[in-house]
Amino acid sequence: MLKKSLILATGFAAFAVPALSHEYEKDSLRIDHPYTFEVPTTAKTAAGFMTITNSGANDDRLIEVEADFPVSQLHKSEEVDGVMKMMHQEHGILIPAGETVDLAPGGYHVMFMGLENGQLEDVESFPGTLVFENAGEVTVEFKIEERDGSDGHSHHAH
Repeated sequence: MLKKSLILATGFAAFAVPALSHEYEKDSLRIDHPYTFEVPTTAKTAAGFMTITNSGANDDRLIEVEADFPVSQLHKSEEVDGVMKMMHQEHGILIPAGETVDLAPGGYHVMFMGLENGQLEDVESFPGTLVFENAGEVTVEFKIEERDGSDGHSHHAH
């Protein structure tokens, strides 16, 4: 019985590792937990989030995110005249040397636009490529997570 329990425990541990290791590294950059929230079937947009740490001595810049959607843009939520708006980051997002930048609800994020009906409905994740000015390309998986209602993303205007 002990041997069977050990096999089961080992099997469950193997499934836990990928969830814990949802990070990617290239050069001095570490990208932690790229994700997006579930969206309704009729949604035309989704937002992508992650944490990027630059442990190097030189700044880098996230200049683009490529994914299988008509448009993927880097945005920042900002309050302008009392209204939250999403501002396109035409020059990318600076990742300063020795610092961590959060792409999170209410701040910097990726906008995936032009989703087709139900495009993200029956998938657990989708691939994307982060393009950095110095480090180059990093392929990641954006996991799709349940929305808990506190993401702050539904009150933006374009």
